[in-house]
Amino acid sequence: MAQQEDWFSTWFDSPYYHILYNNRNEDEAQLFIDNLLAYLHPKPEHKILDLACGKGRHSVQLNQRGFDVTGIDLSEQSIAYAKQFENEHLHFEVHDMRQVYKPEEFDFVLNLFTSFGYFENETENVVALCAVAKTLKHGGKLVIDFMNTDLTIANLVAHEEKEVCGIKFNISRGVENGFIVKKICFTDKGQDYAFEERVRALREEDFMEYFGMAQLRLVEIFGDYNLAPYNRESSERMIFVLKK
Repeated sequence: MAQQEDWFSTWFDSPYYHILYNNRNEDEAQLFIDNLLAYLHPKPEHKILDLACGKGRHSVQLNQRGFDVTGIDLSEQSIAYAKQFENEHLHFEVHDMRQVYKPEEFDFVLNLFTSFGYFENETENVVALCAVAKTLKHGGKLVIDFMNTDLTIANLVAHEEKEVCGIKFNISRGVENGFIVKKICFTDKGQDYAFEERVRALREEDFMEYFGMAQLRLVEIFGDYNLAPYNRESSERMIFVLKK
């Protein structure tokens, strides 16, 4: 059970995580950031928190557009990598989203590319959301970008093999006990490895319940990175914009 609860801290800190996902779509990410900024209209003096920032690619993009950005993540290795990009208005820190970071410090908090719902205990999702809400200034906004769970489950590829940097990753996907589970097995230098990714299969109504508990008001739901309206049957994403 302990291994299951801590999958995100072990897998995200593994060099193999970054090998497997080294081809993330940067153009798509930049388009999403540009569309978000056009919608949110942050002012130059506003502070932005990139929650679960990974290696900091979105924090860097936001900072390059002139904003004061802080990126936080549980992965020590990811933050160690991101720190090379730090400057007067860009900072990175290891932090667990279940704990309040800096009370009423930020005008905007961004949680992008399905970086939520990892915890084994559902209560911890609410704890995390309440902690995040406390980092927002009054009137500040939180953006949570999550997969459209029903569509994701309908389109799951049960088995897949990917070769990256000479390593053959055997990947299987399924739904177990309310989680979308990806199992990743491979051999490197004669040693066998097995990791899991587990994301709770949260739907719109689950998030709405969470938001109520965290005293966050829903402003809008978008369905893709072009910020088209959300449609439960066809949208790829659920992008929630919330106000404190």
